[in-house]
Amino acid sequence: MRTHALFALLVSFVPSAIAVFADDAYHTDYHHPLVGIPQEHNTFFHRPQASSRASLLYTLSEKLILGAINPKDGAVVWRQFLNPSSNLTSSTEGFLRAGENENTVISAVGSQISAWDALDGRLAWRNEFADGVAKDLEVIEFEDGKAKKSGKDAVVLFEGDHAVVRRISGETGDVLWEHRDGSGGIPHQLSTSNSNIYLVSLSSAGRAGLKIKVTSLDPVSGRERNHYALSSEADVSTPQSILFVGANSASPIIAWSDKASKVLKVNVIGSKHISSIDIPNENGEDIKKIRVHAPHITRSLPHFLVHYQSETRNWAEVYHINLSTSTVSKAYSLPKLAGPGAFSTSTQDANVFFTRNTENELLLLSSTSHGVLARWETASAAAPQDGVAEKEHPLHGVSEVISRPDSSYAVRSALVSSAGDWNLVRNGKAVWKRTEALAGAVAAEWAELPELKDLARELEVEVHENILAAYIHRVKRHVRDLQHFPKWIEYLPTRILGALSGDEKIAESAKGFNRDSFGFRKLVIVATETGRLYALSVADQGQVIWNIKAADLKDGERWDVTGMYADNAEGLMIVQIGSGENIVVETTTGRVVSASLEGSDTGRKWFTGANEGDPVLLSSGLVPRKNITVIARGPNGEVRGKRYAGDGFATTAWEFAPSAGERIAELTVRPFHDPVASIGRVLGDRSVMYKYLNPNLLLITTVSDAKYSATLTLLDSVSGNILYTTTHHGVDTTRPIVSALSENWFIYSFWGDVVPSSDRSSPPAQSSKGYRLVTTTLYESPLPNDRGPLGPSKNFSSTSPPSTPPFIKSQAYLIPSALSALAITSTRQGITSRQIIAFLADTHAIIAIPKLLLNPSRPIDRDPTPAEAEEGLSRYQPLLEFDPKWIISHKRDVIGAQKIITSPALLESTSLVFAYGIDIFGTRVAPSMAFDILGKGFNRMQLIGTVVALGAGVAFLAPMTLCVAGKSEDYQLEMADFVKFPEFVFRSAVDS
Repeated sequence: MRTHALFALLVSFVPSAIAVFADDAYHTDYHHPLVGIPQEHNTFFHRPQASSRASLLYTLSEKLILGAINPKDGAVVWRQFLNPSSNLTSSTEGFLRAGENENTVISAVGSQISAWDALDGRLAWRNEFADGVAKDLEVIEFEDGKAKKSGKDAVVLFEGDHAVVRRISGETGDVLWEHRDGSGGIPHQLSTSNSNIYLVSLSSAGRAGLKIKVTSLDPVSGRERNHYALSSEADVSTPQSILFVGANSASPIIAWSDKASKVLKVNVIGSKHISSIDIPNENGEDIKKIRVHAPHITRSLPHFLVHYQSETRNWAEVYHINLSTSTVSKAYSLPKLAGPGAFSTSTQDANVFFTRNTENELLLLSSTSHGVLARWETASAAAPQDGVAEKEHPLHGVSEVISRPDSSYAVRSALVSSAGDWNLVRNGKAVWKRTEALAGAVAAEWAELPELKDLARELEVEVHENILAAYIHRVKRHVRDLQHFPKWIEYLPTRILGALSGDEKIAESAKGFNRDSFGFRKLVIVATETGRLYALSVADQGQVIWNIKAADLKDGERWDVTGMYADNAEGLMIVQIGSGENIVVETTTGRVVSASLEGSDTGRKWFTGANEGDPVLLSSGLVPRKNITVIARGPNGEVRGKRYAGDGFATTAWEFAPSAGERIAELTVRPFHDPVASIGRVLGDRSVMYKYLNPNLLLITTVSDAKYSATLTLLDSVSGNILYTTTHHGVDTTRPIVSALSENWFIYSFWGDVVPSSDRSSPPAQSSKGYRLVTTTLYESPLPNDRGPLGPSKNFSSTSPPSTPPFIKSQAYLIPSALSALAITSTRQGITSRQIIAFLADTHAIIAIPKLLLNPSRPIDRDPTPAEAEEGLSRYQPLLEFDPKWIISHKRDVIGAQKIITSPALLESTSLVFAYGIDIFGTRVAPSMAFDILGKGFNRMQLIGTVVALGAGVAFLAPMTLCVAGKSEDYQLEMADFVKFPEFVFRSAVDS
């Protein structure tokens, strides 16, 4: 008996270690390493080594991810997440600079200044300052007494109680000098020239506006040389009014315009003279945007370009600066072109080039003359997806220009498009595209591919007709199906090849855009903070099927998506917006079916969480016949249960409000698909602990920032009755607190510190520090074979629950890493054992933890009994080490996963996993091993060859067997006659 128990215990741990076949790694999973939408002022081409001829593309994105991209194929060379703890807000500015011919790049984010190896991304040095956050960063290009041969120094502007300018050693990161500005002005930006460092700040001029103040600093000592103010108060009201502050050029400038966008004003830094330039606008169009493009190399020509953009056209003008008089003169104008466009600046030696990118062409221009050096036609944007009227256009970009010996030029431009894509165009040809807008994913939902419904509808019609009409209908259907016969024959070899080789991609490519036999082909609809919707095919390595612009947002506005629901029967995805808007799109095409505002009578609508007395907004024909309860957030952060009746009006059934000083951190409900295979857990002695199964469970996590506490409350979402509550102290509420709920159990994770007991004679109430993972299971009764108060009841209702709460078992574990996202695997019938899918924020990995290890019934301070061992229980260990075999992301570096969703496949053994946030990662796992499908290691050809060989052998030996059988039959007849003959003689002799 003990041997069987030990064997059962060992077998129970096998699936956790080999939940993914070795030959499935990097085949059934996919990863999109993203950096986010690049920022124009933090993106550039740079040679990682002075001796290298090839350059990399560097960027610091809006997500504060520093990355180096290979311009040849768009692959990530290296990445660094500069906000791993998410303690920086979305408004935190970041800066990235690189000195010419330097092998390091320098970043400034928040209070940290860091230098990174440009080739491999390793940290060279880091310095942190507590008296402010970085406002600007520049690399000193000129040589002086403080310059180091091993690295060019950087000058950083910090904003705090005072504006502070620091010069940082490019070799060690130490502070060489600092200058504190006591004028009380608003620090705006730094600028450098061949001999000076300038601090540009803004000072209030009363109600009139802001004056621009320029302070000149000695680059060697940091002492102030002089300062002056510009009369800009009539035009500059906010820091955003300043269009451009140049740096690292022979003659840097400050540019701004009047409020009517009729006059452009330019000041050459170092002089008090302001040049006023009339903005060319003969048609009187409203100018939406003005951008100034200037080189950032001190030895380059003092030329710059001003780009104007209206609603329908864009144009530009090139200006030259006279270094002796500090005056600005117009060199030439560029023609007006229809639609939007983008300009970028590049330099080669002292020459300055401007690259103009439009929807249809790429132009290369010199800053010295208006002649076009090179022109290429570019491929037009992809056609709209089934009526989704959208045309991509470039927003901004950077370019690299190389002059050839034959006086021709090669240009490659890295452009950010209006669709959130990052494209590289080389000499007019698109080389690669990165969907960087997916790095801002805020919500996602699974969507089934459409079934072949035509046959089902046709059969349904035939069932309801008489025999003759049904027969005629079937003949017509067969005749219509003949049109698909040539295509079926065409893909027949592909199907056979896929079946023989076991390659799913080959086998499923012939089926078109429909479901497969195993349920692996699904879509994930992803909503991003930029107002876009994406459809990703999980069976095609997460390939983007379509993407549309679903919302028009202002600059800096974030799309507030409160929920997504897939109507697989109709092939629709309903996206709920916090403003009350509901957008419905077709899952396979992205075509917008309707978009209606809350309270409108047109369009398809879904739950909106209306106020009491307001009608619930439901899609046509879906008003419930019985009462339903919808969970909604109140205006003050409370949670309400809204009960909707068949008349479509809502009443408040219950309300949960956090205590004073607390806030709701997270709401967790049971998954929509959460089947229960067994209503009880069988113990080793064959008794049963009955699970507390309630489909209406809601877990609310509230935190108190002042008391460093977290309270978890489990309640019935229909009645609002509290089933269980627990409070943890010493919780770091700034770190993620995540939870997941399934069947009759839930888990959650947080960071806990040591909390001493109020009574010194008693042991500490919480004696360990670290990340915790707590698991809790609910049963109907603490006694086996007892249903508790529900035992004698035939029915159960959440509106009249029993007075006795469920029995609770709970255990906590110390874990080695923070968990920023939690999910539970989901299978079709719920028979397969569960796994907890979690994202390890510290190690950038996704892990699958076996649920069996988190069973709160594990014995404490003793070994399991034979009966407990038969249940698969092991001795409780407070420290839960993560086995490397549990990591389902393998060696991939997954950054910033915020949510994980799972979905069942048609195979009971398999669950699909999708993680999103910054990176996109997807895979499929088999917690109890893939017991219902053959792995790639199975040799199908060998099996077929064996069967064919056996068949050939049987066919070859069949004639011989028949021949031998015939001879054997004749021999048996002869022997039978021989045996009968003496018997006849003997009987005849006896008779005679």
